[in-house]
This record gives sequence, C-alpha cells and structure tokens, in this order.
Amino acid sequence: MNLSDFDFDLPEALIATRPARPRTSARLLLAEGDTIRDLHVFNLIDIFRPGDRLVLNNTRVIPARLFGTRQRGEAVAKVEITLLEPQPQGWRALAKPLRKVQLGEVIRFSDQLSATVASKSETDLVLAFNLSGDDFDAALNAAGAMPLPPYIAAKRAADAQDATDYQTVFARHAGAVAAPTASLHFDAELLAALVAKGVTFTEVTLHVGAGTFLPVKVEDVTTHKMHAEWGQVTPQAAAEINATRAACGRVIPVGTTALRLIESAATSGHVAAWEGTTDIFIYPGYQFRVTDALMTNFHLPKSTLLMLVSALMGKPRMDRIYAHAVQQGYRFFSYGDASLLIP
Repeated sequence: MNLSDFDFDLPEALIATRPARPRTSARLLLAEGDTIRDLHVFNLIDIFRPGDRLVLNNTRVIPARLFGTRQRGEAVAKVEITLLEPQPQGWRALAKPLRKVQLGEVIRFSDQLSATVASKSETDLVLAFNLSGDDFDAALNAAGAMPLPPYIAAKRAADAQDATDYQTVFARHAGAVAAPTASLHFDAELLAALVAKGVTFTEVTLHVGAGTFLPVKVEDVTTHKMHAEWGQVTPQAAAEINATRAACGRVIPVGTTALRLIESAATSGHVAAWEGTTDIFIYPGYQFRVTDALMTNFHLPKSTLLMLVSALMGKPRMDRIYAHAVQQGYRFFSYGDASLLIP
C-alpha cells in the first residue's frame, strides 16, 4: 500500500472552522454495507438498537496553547508554547521560535504561571512549571487557549467559544491536547434518549496527543511508525464490553481514539483491563477483534485515520463514501460532520 492510494481532492471550503449548532444538527453519513444514506446526528436515535454499546473516550482537552514572554536584560521576546505530554521533569512542549529559547531560561505566561526550560532538543523542549496539581490546573485554565488543529488554527485563532465547542459533554480526565472529535456531536439530551431506548455506554480514556496531526512521510505506509498515546480501559469497562459481545450486541466505538484503545486491549475477541501507551497502527488488512461499527468524522487525505476507516470498510467502499461526502458538501475534520460506518 502506497501513501498516494489514500489521497483525494478536498475543496478548501469543506474544512469546518466552527461546529454545527446544536451539536446534534450536524449531518451524518450512514454507510451500512454498500448502502449510503444522508441523515443527521439526531437520527442516531432511530439507527442504534437496544443492546448496542457505544464506547466513549472521556478524556478532557487541556488549554495547551500558551503565549508567554522571555526576558534577557531589557529585551523581552514573545514565545508561543504548545504542551504535548507530561514528563517526569515537566511538560514536553513545542515552542515558536524554538531555536531562540535557551536552556535554563524562564518563560512567563501570567502573574501566576511561569516555567523554566529544563531540557531542549532539535524538535521540542521540556518545561518545568512553577506550580503543580490543582494550582497548575487553575493557572493553566486561566492563561491557556484550546489547541485547535493546525487546519483550523491557520484560519482563525482560538477564542472563548472553543473552550466549550472543543470539549465533549462527558469529558472527565484532563490530559488530551486534541479532542476525540466524533464525540463532540453528542449532547446530554441525545445521550439520555439513547439510554431510554436501551443503548448502553462504556467510558474509556485515551489522552489524544498532538501526534494525531503528524503527516505520514513514508510512501510505503506499512513502514510508518505511529505516535504513542496513554490510555486506560478499567476492569469495569472491559467487563461491560465483553458482556455485550457475549449477548451478541454490537460494540460501537465513538471515534478512532476509542477504537484504537479497545483494539489495543483486546486479544482474541476478549477485552482485558489495560493501562499504558499504545501506538497501534490500523490499516487495510487488520483483523478487528471487538469493533462492530464506528462513528467518526471525515479525515485528512493521506492520514492514518483514513487508513483506519479503510481497514474497517474496505478501501474501494471508503473511496465511494468519501467521493459521496465531497459531492454532497459534507463538512470535514474536527469541527465537521459525522459518519457511521457499519461494515
């Protein structure tokens, strides 16, 4: 498989920069077998069946983009920081401009929040913050901005509305620097209606990292090395998924992050309690262990996520689905419309 096999033409106008309002009014492409239907997210109440189990990623996005200053003598310079992941000695982060930031230098983000450059490489650095625990969280929430994906950030800056829009209604465990975007389509009313119908829910946690936006740079996609992300499947979550499979119910992850996590935790169709980092790379030829269907947004050309959905549905079928989505004007990427893929 070549990287070029997963390319397609996407009009710039189809890249969403704001979500649909209300959340459930977003369009939904239902692909079941070879059939394609154009619906809306609120139609999920008519699609899902009693006994279906939706797997939700309850990670919470932190306001990981920070704008600070560094000072040398009388000279003050601006620095833009994007937090990536916690490390034993601080937070690994990207910096602009990286080359001008020096080891041991202090970057100030607010009266309460500052950080010392603890280490530095050619690509990133590690920041040791002056606060920790709840104090750090409070100062970060006050000073930081939502880390919008590059294709949105290139068009507009994050604002106060993104603090709500770029967070799921069931976000609980802080640590992600990108949202599990398929889950952004749910609101409390839709969740309650699905429960009333007999649909069940299991929550897992995968802290989505900035690596999700990294391009694939090898032509032979089988040689691509995936980024690693931390996740957890609790014993209760594993038991719920296994019980649904035993009862012949469908296990339907909401989002590729939830799918990658439960597939990482599964062996021979059985999900075990699991905690750690996963770099699972799913591309055509992969044999799914527990996933029966997937709700997901529309993904970037040449992306590992497009390869994942092609593994689930088959590449020729995904080619038809994406051609239909473009022709019908579906909105793409993180704030875009949704699809429900049922092989």
